[in-house]
Amino acid sequence: MKEQPLKIDAAFWDELWKTKFTNWDLKAVSPPLKAFIDTLADKSISILIPGCGNAYEAEYLLSNGFTQVTVIDIAPTLTAELLEKFTPSIGKELTVISGDFFKHTGQYDLILEQTFFCALDPKLRAAYAVQMHNLLKPNGKLAGLLFNTTFKGGPPFGGSKEEYISLFKEQFNLDKIEESTNSVKPRLGAELFIELTPRN
Repeated sequence: MKEQPLKIDAAFWDELWKTKFTNWDLKAVSPPLKAFIDTLADKSISILIPGCGNAYEAEYLLSNGFTQVTVIDIAPTLTAELLEKFTPSIGKELTVISGDFFKHTGQYDLILEQTFFCALDPKLRAAYAVQMHNLLKPNGKLAGLLFNTTFKGGPPFGGSKEEYISLFKEQFNLDKIEESTNSVKPRLGAELFIELTPRN
């Protein structure tokens, strides 16, 4: 009997959050993203974090005085938890959206990538590049981490520097795409840090 392909949809992710099967969770802000956030001088920029998970990066941004942070995730169980966790900031410095990234509209100065890309069906990667371009302001930036390794099955789904260059080069300037030297130990040597700006 032929094995059915995994359906990676809202129900799939919501079930993982309901059962707390979240072995990708670092339980803290990712060190490379923390270091990148520490370089940002303007606390008023609009920031989006798609596939935000437990939103440690958002929490770090808020604790450092950033005033326009938006997170989006497709799992309603998770977003309900985030609304409760961040109650004092909701509707002020933080917006929590339960929904599909690919249907989201808006314009952001910065989008942070942290284990969202690798969670998507690889067939959606071209659409990811298009949507990121659509959501960024002309002088905006997509920054964060992509896996530079392969995995059996998935999610997560891996990739390579060459693949990412090919994927992004038409719509983005590849300002940085290099090995991350300050990743958490289990991922050291297997992540690339990217900084991409949209071609206009």
